[in-house]
Amino acid sequence: MSIHFRPARHVALAATAALLSTTALSSTALATATQAATPSGSGNSQAVTHPKDPVARDSAILRWAVTVRGMERHLRALQAIADRHGDRAAGRPGYEASARYVEHTLRWAGYRTERQYFDFGYEELLALSVKQNSPTARTVVPGEMSYSPDTPVGGVTADIVAPVDPLGCTADAWDGVEAAGKIALVSRGSCTFAAKSLAASAAGASAILIYNNAAGTFGGTLGGANPDFVPTAGLQQAEGQALVADLAQGPVSVSFELRVLRETRRTFNVLAESRRGNPDNVVMLGAHLDGVQDGPGLNDNGSGTAALLEVATKLTSFHRFNNKVRFAWWAGEEEGLLGSTHYVNDLVTNNPQGLDAIASYLNFDMLGSPNYVIGVYDADASTYEPTAPVPPGSIETEQLFRDYFTSIGQPVVDQQFSGRSDYQAFILNGVAAGGLATGADGVKSESEAAIFGGTAGITYDPNYHKPGDNIANVSRKALDIQSDAIAHAVIQLCYDTSVIDPPAASGEKTRFRTVSPQLLDRR
Repeated sequence: MSIHFRPARHVALAATAALLSTTALSSTALATATQAATPSGSGNSQAVTHPKDPVARDSAILRWAVTVRGMERHLRALQAIADRHGDRAAGRPGYEASARYVEHTLRWAGYRTERQYFDFGYEELLALSVKQNSPTARTVVPGEMSYSPDTPVGGVTADIVAPVDPLGCTADAWDGVEAAGKIALVSRGSCTFAAKSLAASAAGASAILIYNNAAGTFGGTLGGANPDFVPTAGLQQAEGQALVADLAQGPVSVSFELRVLRETRRTFNVLAESRRGNPDNVVMLGAHLDGVQDGPGLNDNGSGTAALLEVATKLTSFHRFNNKVRFAWWAGEEEGLLGSTHYVNDLVTNNPQGLDAIASYLNFDMLGSPNYVIGVYDADASTYEPTAPVPPGSIETEQLFRDYFTSIGQPVVDQQFSGRSDYQAFILNGVAAGGLATGADGVKSESEAAIFGGTAGITYDPNYHKPGDNIANVSRKALDIQSDAIAHAVIQLCYDTSVIDPPAASGEKTRFRTVSPQLLDRR
């Protein structure tokens, strides 16, 4: 891969930032930039404004240049695209239009862009419904399970049946249960959704509904096609528990319909990188450009897209890179982390040295949640036990973000280091990773509400994966805070990546293996 950029042209801030980033930096200009970039009362303004520290100086300048107004312009463009095309999902016209906007903006700022194409299994939901017929009639809201087979035309109507073990993971869970022709009802947990579908199928069930084990919306994936699966869908926890309670009183009849269009389509990642900098020491930043079908996808992930685009375009005013900076806008994240997985697998197969050159990958997925927290990926397991590998350098990447937030007096909370976004393929191949988020379908706690404001007891983004994820669903305050952290991190690492070097005793990176695409939820 060879991506370069031309000197920035027609960028309003270019001349100003170029002047400010010289060693002859005027104290007045620096004071203006740092005052705008540093909240009052941060307690660390002296360190930020020291003119002999190029990292602190240029961090302040870039944070000053990265504005909410600039990100708002990108968000408005993405909203207009979604309005015109219905959504911005991979393989659909809205994604192509979103990519063209990103490419046009980057080229205007002086970058050359590259499209990295790949084929994927496109799915379009044609029908998904669950209705309880007895003992009371009501509509139940289901969530899609990718790779589920369809029901027959017209759906399946049958009594529901629960296993002895409500998790329904094994044949033993169905031992002695008459499930033939019925619709299985099981709880999420312990094993993959695929294992639950296969166990219900082996027991003779005609379909399976999996209800969540926590509050919030619920969907996922079976991980791949299998002829032994039965039609599968997810239910919210409360709806599943209501069906269980009714079942304890007597037979419960349910109608379940699922039909999906499936075909192979082509999509692509958008890539760009700095012309200057050491190609053997690359700082990589990424955000997924696609959204879910039938929704604008403005917080998820127009917010990450807009922040990354604003940082990338303003970064062209800085010309003294020690390390190369690479940006990626991923396709198919909502379909199973497809774009980032393809990118890493391609490096594994064709350019392992190129993968080894990536000092750290920084991921930005949902930065403007309306009921936000300011979250940092918890690589050091100070709050959450990681559910994915933590390569050397990841803890130090987390600390880079934490040190910045401490310097401006901004409280943060941990986000589990889970691999549930586009950093997954990187960490599975030993590349250090870190990132920021403001919350998705988790529920805000009382303590988080006390720190960040907002409402405890509801999700961070009540419009997560819904048509209501529009431009009004994006918190400008959260986006402003997180975009400044991105700006600081990229300045620090394009100058010097030694701050994220792991201790020598932590061992070498584990390389290389291709990884299969994963969706956000498999179990």
